[in-house]
Amino acid sequence: MSLDERIITQAILEEYFEKFKSSLDLDVAIIGGGPSGLTAARLLAADGFNVALFERKLSLGGGMWGGGMTWNIIVVQEESVHLLTDVGVPVKRYKDNYFTADAVAATTTLASAACLAGAKVFNCMSVEDVVLREEDGIKRVTGIVINSSPVEMAGLHVDPVVLASKYLIEATGHAVEVLHTLVRKNDVRLNTPSGGIEGEQSMWAEVAETNTVKNTQEIFPGLYVAGMAANASYGSYRMGPIFGGMLLSGEKVAADIAAKLRG
Repeated sequence: MSLDERIITQAILEEYFEKFKSSLDLDVAIIGGGPSGLTAARLLAADGFNVALFERKLSLGGGMWGGGMTWNIIVVQEESVHLLTDVGVPVKRYKDNYFTADAVAATTTLASAACLAGAKVFNCMSVEDVVLREEDGIKRVTGIVINSSPVEMAGLHVDPVVLASKYLIEATGHAVEVLHTLVRKNDVRLNTPSGGIEGEQSMWAEVAETNTVKNTQEIFPGLYVAGMAANASYGSYRMGPIFGGMLLSGEKVAADIAAKLRG
């Protein structure tokens, strides 16, 4: 059987832009493909919502790929183990409340599970800004401004395009990139003690793991923070290569947004 290169190109073009077209009006846009973003994407898509995840890099997984210092084993605590085993990741008990998993197996399986649940993933796609609307004096995030990551990396002056979304999850990790842009460009106050981004503190794993989930919330109308972005936004600590809080944060933000979408 012969192969026609033109048809191969046509198949990629038509299928990709069908996926893109179906993302013009999203229920949830997730920025960042780390463990919290992937978990939220899977759970929200499994609930039947129109969900897309945008990852600047070619690969998904955030810092989970490398485990600790490129030693590709991760640790999770007992209360979060189900978020790995539910999707088929093998987990071993190391000691009470300490469980290990292969970082590559965990990352690839979480990504696969999100896609198979119906979440649309756009890698090599950067979110450079948000869309704001104001009603009755209240500003709200209503969409995302996206561009190709290679365009961004090359520093080319190419205009972005826009997708609408009822809710946005900032899961970009330590950098909290989208939230920084929102605060820098607009006269807005966040749902934080100071009204701004509190900033990340140094290592304290026990407190950080608890606060990762506690700080997962709506920080501005229409915009939630999850994972390490939640701690960086609310001024808590970093936790290093233990990922249970990240997974639980994804579970929490998915449940909170699903409840709002259902009304």
